[in-house]
Amino acid sequence: MRVLVAVVGKPKNAGLAAAAADYEARAARYWPIEVAEVREEPARGGLGEELVREREGERLAARLPPGAHVVVCDPGGESMTSERFSGWLQGLRERGRDVAFVIGGAYGLSDALRARAATRLSLAPWTLPHELARLVLSEQLYRAGTIVRGEPYHK
Repeated sequence: MRVLVAVVGKPKNAGLAAAAADYEARAARYWPIEVAEVREEPARGGLGEELVREREGERLAARLPPGAHVVVCDPGGESMTSERFSGWLQGLRERGRDVAFVIGGAYGLSDALRARAATRLSLAPWTLPHELARLVLSEQLYRAGTIVRGEPYHK
């Protein structure tokens, strides 16, 4: 099993970038993780939000491994406790499935990516900036690994 986190843009805030990198490194002890950052589409020049989502969506889709279980991070998606998330992720591992988590940019995800997703996952009931969504997801991937192994991080 491989875990891909496909995200629009690089974190602009150094603190968030460092925190996400730290949790991604921690999570990699439990799950083989790869992060794919795709270029953010500039919204200047009158490009509409839909066109920005489509262009970013094409870049994200190009990074998704064939046959992976695609999970789009979406505030309207399914909510899971940390325990349930860890069990769900372990189930994918046991079935030998790669999983690709997709985090959209400032305008969200394209309809094509949403349609391709096997799972829509809510990281929070609110809309999060993509930098913060990446941090939340990476922390939960780390937490899931500790839960699966029965380690004390998750109290």
